[in-house]
Formats: sequence, structure tokens, C-alpha cells
Amino acid sequence: MSKTADDFKTLHQIVLAAQKNLDEKSWDYLIGGADTETTVKRNRQGLDSLAFRPRVLNNVVGLDISGSLFGQKLRIPAVLAPIGSLQDLHSDGGAAPAKAAGEFGTMSILSSVCKPGLEKVAEDAPGNHRIFQLYVRGDDAWVDDFAVRAIACGYTAFCMTVDLDYYGRRERDIAKGHMSTSRRTMATGEDYQKSLSWDQVKRFKDTHDIPLALKGIATAEDAGRAVELGVEGIYVSNHGGRQLDHGRGSIEVLPEVVKEVGGRAEVIVDGGICRGTDVVKAMALGADAVALGRLQGYAMGAAGQAGVCRMLELLETEIEICLGLLGVTGFADLDESYLHPVEPMSEPHVFSAFPLLEEDY
Repeated sequence: MSKTADDFKTLHQIVLAAQKNLDEKSWDYLIGGADTETTVKRNRQGLDSLAFRPRVLNNVVGLDISGSLFGQKLRIPAVLAPIGSLQDLHSDGGAAPAKAAGEFGTMSILSSVCKPGLEKVAEDAPGNHRIFQLYVRGDDAWVDDFAVRAIACGYTAFCMTVDLDYYGRRERDIAKGHMSTSRRTMATGEDYQKSLSWDQVKRFKDTHDIPLALKGIATAEDAGRAVELGVEGIYVSNHGGRQLDHGRGSIEVLPEVVKEVGGRAEVIVDGGICRGTDVVKAMALGADAVALGRLQGYAMGAAGQAGVCRMLELLETEIEICLGLLGVTGFADLDESYLHPVEPMSEPHVFSAFPLLEEDY
């Protein structure tokens, strides 16, 4: 008998259900990375290399585990990252996470190469807070068209991905001859992304009245340049380890970016974040919100919209317990003093957050 979303009592059960539901090529696309997949592993290594320093004998009744992003309150400071091929994981595509985010009380980011498109998703999830993410595959007028449409449809912010000048060699896909629907969509117009520059970021800010986030920031230098141009969202990401191989883990990049930004913009981070403790670690290092990529993909593969909502509920429980046991009543009480560097207990990999996957539950 197949499981419903309500049957999932732990996050690892969602991962198992996704693996059973998805065909081999879609599963490999979801979990894979570029070349040696070193960056994928470093995303987890960075998180697994941080231990907590809890404080005790504090009154932790009535925790506030909410967050905010671009002026909108979030039930938890975790949003749904843009995934280009959600339609390959579930037939509802980008509409499912948008509706799940609204139902739960957080925000979703829709990829420009995710069906059913920005207007239909806005129609399917009216009133929900959404961000639109764009891969640049056309000239300035082409970008402007998307911006105008996103504003007209009530999107909260606009996000440009800036780390896809060249498409990473994802060897799992290459070896099996798999090309996702989003990759087929992005196969034309790649020179526009390659030629994207800071001048176009400035032009966008001068032209459009909508908060702008840049996704793919990996250094303090680029974060500083972005905020100087008035960019409101610095999105720390290495594309889930799917682009540049041998990059740093996102959580390692986060502190230098937070320091450089200095509160002048909001900082989002993704990269291997799969548990409530991961969210808390990122917030302790100064993030304003985290974004969930593969974890969202697992939930979509497991049970679509209901699976995403259930995943967020389980993540919320983990966050609440973690904060309470750290002796704080909310994220504002956290800082780096609650973290301590350690050696990982096991070899980091894409599933190191789910050590019970091999068990029969």
C-alpha cells in the first residue's frame, strides 16, 4: 500500500518514498552533481562539521521560530528554492510547492524553466508570497518582459541566477543519456547568460520597482558589489554542487558574505540543507532565510504538494526542538557562539543527513 503524506513521521521516510516513486534517471538527476560531486559533499561537510554549544536553565516556553524575507513573515525561515525540472518529479510542477508554501505559511521561488509558468502558478496560488527566478536566455527586452509579468502577477521579488554561465557536467545524467525538461528548455540562448554582467544588474535596478536577489553568490567580493548596486537579496549558493566542481560548501561561504553585507541586504543560503539543525546553524551564522532544494525535490517525488507541506511540518518540529534545547526562545538570540567546529562523524555525502535510509522503517 502506498503511503500518504500523513504517514511520514520522519524526513528520511520522505526520501525513501521519493526514491521508490521516481524512475532511476529522475532520481539520479535529483541527487547528482557536477563531475566528481565534490561540491555536493562539501555542502554537507560544512554542515556536518559544526556542533552546537547549548545553554541551559533558560525559560524556553513559547518559542518564536518564525522568520521574514522581503518584508513578509514566514512561519519558519525556510523557503522553497527554485528547481527547474519539478515537472519531472511530479506532474503538478511548480504549482505544487507554491500552493504548499501558501498552505504552510512560507515562500516559494519559481524557476523560469519550471512548468506551468509564472502566470499559471500565480493563478493557482493566489495571494501567496512568491519569488520568480530567471535564467537569462534573451536580451534586455526579454528580461524586462519577465520582470513586468512577474510584477503584474504579484510576485514579491525577482531573482536572477548568476552561476550558470556554462552548464555543469553532471556525469550521472551524461552516462545515462538523461536530459531533464528544463535542460532541454535552456539549451538555446546560453550566450545571453554567459554575457550577463554587473551593468545589466544595475540596469535592472534602475528600470524595475521590485526587490532583486542574485542567486549564486559565493564570495564576499561579489556580495559587496551587489549591495553597492542596491541589490536587496544576496543568495549564497553553489547550485547544489551541480555547477562548479571543487567549490566551497555554502555554509563555509556564509560568514564572509554576512560580514560584507553588514545588514544592507537580506542573505539567503542553500546547499545541502536537509534538517532543522541545518536551518538553525545557518541562522546562527547570520542568514535571514535558508532555501530548500533537494529536500523539496524529495518531498515532491514522495507526495507532491502534500509531501512538501508535510516536509515543512517535520522541519518545523526539528527546528523548534533544536532551538529549545539550545536554550533560546528565537533566532534573534543566536550567534556564532552557539556553534563549534568538529570533525564529521561520518564521510559527508548527499545523504549524510539521513543515516537511517538503509533501515527498514
